[in-house]
Amino acid sequence: MKRLFIFFVAISLMGCASRLDSDTYTRDEARREMRVTFATIEGVRPVLIEGTKSGVGKIAGAAIGGIAGSNIGQGRESIAGAVLGGVAGGVAGDAIEEGMTRTQGMEITVRLENGELRAVVQADDGENFQPGETVRLIRHGSAPRVAR
Repeated sequence: MKRLFIFFVAISLMGCASRLDSDTYTRDEARREMRVTFATIEGVRPVLIEGTKSGVGKIAGAAIGGIAGSNIGQGRESIAGAVLGGVAGGVAGDAIEEGMTRTQGMEITVRLENGELRAVVQADDGENFQPGETVRLIRHGSAPRVAR
């Protein structure tokens, strides 16, 4: 039963991760006009995009830790074990969620046609952007993306 619960929590955490690459659009972006500007790539460097901290990992970890901790001793020892297990599980679950949803990204520096420099961070989706390449800078609201 515990293994099934842990499996369910892991699958739930993976569902919390949102894709940040150039080919993924949110439902709000669909059927919306977006501003497109052409730019030239000046440079690309790898970065790490922090994972989510939605609270799901913390809650799941606290539940698992509390259940596991309650099996220690009897009476007051069991209560203390549940509390300590819940706290430790919550901290661990939060760290696990962030680690599981962390992604490799890339910081792409582009020069607009007017000479202005911009940098965009997005998930590394395997696009092999090269300096000197002409790309599209697509903007909807405050969320730009670089695409071919």
